[in-house]
Amino acid sequence: MIKALTIAGFDGSGGAGIQADLKTFSALGCYGMCVLTALPVQNTQGVRNCYGIELKAIEEQLYCIFDDIIPDAIKIGMLFNSDIIKLVADFLKTHAKNIPIIVDPVMVAKSGDRLLLEEAVASLKSRILPISTVVTPNIPEAEDLTSRKIKTDEDMINAAKEILDMGSKNVMLKGGHMEGELSRDLFMNKEGKEFLDAARIDTKNTHGTGCTLSAAICSYIAHGKTPLEACKLGKEYLFNALQSAKTDSVGKGHGPVNHFYDAWKHLNI
Repeated sequence: MIKALTIAGFDGSGGAGIQADLKTFSALGCYGMCVLTALPVQNTQGVRNCYGIELKAIEEQLYCIFDDIIPDAIKIGMLFNSDIIKLVADFLKTHAKNIPIIVDPVMVAKSGDRLLLEEAVASLKSRILPISTVVTPNIPEAEDLTSRKIKTDEDMINAAKEILDMGSKNVMLKGGHMEGELSRDLFMNKEGKEFLDAARIDTKNTHGTGCTLSAAICSYIAHGKTPLEACKLGKEYLFNALQSAKTDSVGKGHGPVNHFYDAWKHLNI
């Protein structure tokens, strides 16, 4: 059985965070496990509050998983502050040396609420990116990481180069925040680059898209796909999940994608 671990924050409304990760893992044939790092109180309309988890509790969760079940791939999402970042990075450097790590550098929710404290950005860059197999920033996150504005394809390439220099082996720079008919992402590593294009889906139901994509990439890498193959397949999975939930909204705000678009169509109910 293929096993995937998410180290991330909570979403009681089920569309993002560890809930979205576990749904994605399940949809893509992985046994999902989780370590909770933070407790945002949120729904499709935004984040109402956010509580950090005690460091000792996070550490105990990590040891409990690794003492029993070794994951085939790990996804890192919301880490909230620099103390949590240090704890997770130190643990993984010791206990997950040969396990692929996919990092979604979660910084700000769609509502504008910060999910990574500003004081922790430098720590994320120095401690987490160097241990990542793939890092998946969107445009605002990449701008935050590089302190540069991203408006064009060339800007995306330059930002991706800078993020690679921070230590990640591969970058999937998501272009969903750019203008145009295409949703254009950039995959890049030291060997080369490739733009990944898909039709832009006009929908407000985009809650948890970043979590879902990074979890999909994690799932495919756990199954043995290369980082580029995993990013292409992950993008295809997210496109279909978005398309399926285009008009079928859950909640009053930005609804979630349909993680089980393929499985549910076979149900005779």
